[in-house]
Amino acid sequence: MAGGDHILAIDHGTQSVRALLFDPKGTLVHKARVEVEPYTSPRPGWAEQDPELYWRSLGEACRQLWAASPVPREAVAGVALTTQRATMVNVDRHGAPLRPAIVWLDQRRTEGLAPVGGAWGVAFRLARMAETVAYFQAEAEANWIHAHQPEVWKGTAKYLFLSGFLTHRLVGRFVDSVGCQVGYVPFDYRRLRWAGARDWKWRALAIEPEMLPELVPPGEVLGEITSAAAAATGIPAGLPLVAAAADKACEVIGAGCLEPQVACLSYGTAASINTTHRRYVEAIPMIPPYPAAVPGAYTLEVQINRGYWMVSWFKREFGHREQRIAEERGIAPEELFDELVRAVPPGSMGLVLQPYWSPGVKVPGPEAKGAVIGFGDVHTRAHLYRAILEGLAYGLREGGERCQRRSGVPLTEIRVAGGGSQSDAAMQLTADIFGLPAARPHVYEASGLGAAIDAAVGLGLHRDFGTAVAEMTRRGRQFEPDPTSHEIYQALYHEVYLKMYARLRPLYEEIRRITGYPKGLGARG
Repeated sequence: MAGGDHILAIDHGTQSVRALLFDPKGTLVHKARVEVEPYTSPRPGWAEQDPELYWRSLGEACRQLWAASPVPREAVAGVALTTQRATMVNVDRHGAPLRPAIVWLDQRRTEGLAPVGGAWGVAFRLARMAETVAYFQAEAEANWIHAHQPEVWKGTAKYLFLSGFLTHRLVGRFVDSVGCQVGYVPFDYRRLRWAGARDWKWRALAIEPEMLPELVPPGEVLGEITSAAAAATGIPAGLPLVAAAADKACEVIGAGCLEPQVACLSYGTAASINTTHRRYVEAIPMIPPYPAAVPGAYTLEVQINRGYWMVSWFKREFGHREQRIAEERGIAPEELFDELVRAVPPGSMGLVLQPYWSPGVKVPGPEAKGAVIGFGDVHTRAHLYRAILEGLAYGLREGGERCQRRSGVPLTEIRVAGGGSQSDAAMQLTADIFGLPAARPHVYEASGLGAAIDAAVGLGLHRDFGTAVAEMTRRGRQFEPDPTSHEIYQALYHEVYLKMYARLRPLYEEIRRITGYPKGLGARG
């Protein structure tokens, strides 16, 4: 360990990169943030970005941090990195990118791939999982590059997640954390390692074993900061880079959710409910839990694909008045949107939203659509806004109950992270719908704090993860469920919301058949 006891956590998200300096108690001492253009779209549905932009932005964020930090860089004991999930980079043997990164938001798919055959193919057909496996093949970025840019694929020495690409830039090694392997790669989620030679994923993907980096468990050292990386970032050369995990997994432990009875709700672009387990559990058959930010553990996750994107959509399409007034008053628009929510009673006077704005792989099915039912002449845009928030909480509660049934562990409390957690109104209705206390983490930068927890254990600042989470996380403001509101939500959830999908599904299938939307497994680019 270096001479200090502070931790530099780098959180490279979709829209920004943050350089965060934490002390051993989990206090955010200083931060710097650099905005990143999320993606460029050279064709409809594509989402790409220059990997060099990611690296330059990381360096700029670190340099800004050192320029204004009250703590000298000599006080830093080590570094941890967490990034957005499932953004892929092809590099040559020197680590130079061969094409733009394919960002996780990309929608292209690959047409005409041969299905997985042999015994695996028979097993998938018998288990009625053939369409799920075909979806996996069609969605895999590697298969698209192999099919449409064969010269790029032929020149690819390593096929990396963004975490692996940035780790190579920092330590000069093709190595990545086990906790970052979330995407269409041949990873064994049960054993937390690359898939064995007989695994079906090698047949479904164009990836060869030598194209993948070495894997290191969270909390272990990936390497040391090179002199070249030090020159680009200002991070002292020789500091250890400790393996963390993907941003969602780091957010879970950064919110203090180390035990399976404490759920982490993420109100971000993709809303999710996550719990940490030491036992391998599939909330949805054939959809694995992801690696946790704790070695040997799993993050059980149910996700609503378009999640809080719906809130952004509402604000963009219907929130011009609040945006204008907030600008005139010099206040955050969120204050006025919270007023919209409070102007409407719990249950939105019967307006109920099903939040399947983007279909799922299996649950909900690929035919799924969003729906709002119960409209009457009393309803205003305020009712619709509250119904969006309620629908998301209903959906996450349903996911939480699925996890409870599969794991046998009941939830006792929830923590809420992500941009939506900053809304008091959203926090309160979440507590009311779940009927459980809902608390924010003590810092907004929960994913960065989770990465710092990994580093703290790896550097010996705390002896184990239980100690580190206890010392470095704490509840922020907690919201208690209101019994009267909870009673209303209980009735709407059980008697209306849970019945919507089954009753609407035949109509969704007809819409898909007639209009072709959402698409099946055909190409999108």
